[in-house]
Amino acid sequence: MPLISIITVNYNQAKATIDLLTSIQLHGSHLQLEIILVDNGSVENKEHDYKNCCKDIIFIRSAQNIGFAAGNNLGIDVATGDYLFLVNNDTVFTAGLIESLVHTMESHPAIGIISPMIMYDQDPTIVQYAGFTPMNYYTCRNECIGQFEKDHGQFDGIIGQTGYCHGAAMMISRTAIEKSGLMAENFFLYYEEMDWCEKVKGAGFEIWVNTTARIYHKESLAVGKNSGLKEYFMNRNRILFIRRNASSFQCLIFCVYFLTLVTPRNIMKYIKEKNHGYIGLLFRSIAWNIRHSVNSTYLGYTIKHN
Repeated sequence: MPLISIITVNYNQAKATIDLLTSIQLHGSHLQLEIILVDNGSVENKEHDYKNCCKDIIFIRSAQNIGFAAGNNLGIDVATGDYLFLVNNDTVFTAGLIESLVHTMESHPAIGIISPMIMYDQDPTIVQYAGFTPMNYYTCRNECIGQFEKDHGQFDGIIGQTGYCHGAAMMISRTAIEKSGLMAENFFLYYEEMDWCEKVKGAGFEIWVNTTARIYHKESLAVGKNSGLKEYFMNRNRILFIRRNASSFQCLIFCVYFLTLVTPRNIMKYIKEKNHGYIGLLFRSIAWNIRHSVNSTYLGYTIKHN
């Protein structure tokens, strides 16, 4: 078994992070692991608690919340493993998870990134992710395979290529990182893993899913299931993803689609749900893409740093 670097980013979720570390030790104590925890500007520095739970952990603390991609990139910079397993801090490992993913990658060198099957921690019989369909670059829409379905074994034994990996849990080879580079940090959160998958594919690698490997996910602990932060970056980064990865013609059709169909639909939804403040955030997300290049580091949204 090669050395595996496990990287996770924490933001004000110490309990969830400790649950993750506990599950890693429970199911990975017999493996060669390097555990890297990046604290993304949390209110309290819980380094002592983390090291009490996992004494060999590599702890990195950012002074402020620098986002999902940048936080993971900090961990990648110090990782020494042959494979790097990036996992959300609100996930829980299961038996055989790491071994199954590593075995698949070792058996198929063309794989750049692979994700396990993801189940909702609140109800482990419900599927969150069993792969992604390819992206429609004219609408920036695709489907998460299996999401919200009851697990009856319908996805058992799926080991092969998929549209995209899931940001909650993705293992990448060091070779793929060296050839494709790190995640784009100007996404801050949302769509960065899909953009990364595009870069990895562009470097000649394949994107896989392995449903024999499973992980549990406590979704949206840090951001919240409904927030202005989430609404802004989901809209802004949807446009940014197309600008970075689609052809000029596809981008033109997408812009017409987004402005004439998506924007009015979202406004009606915000009014119906009495989230009137989101209307301004929607227009700010559009304005950001008009005014800034695809590599601009200006976020266009004030992040509350602790």
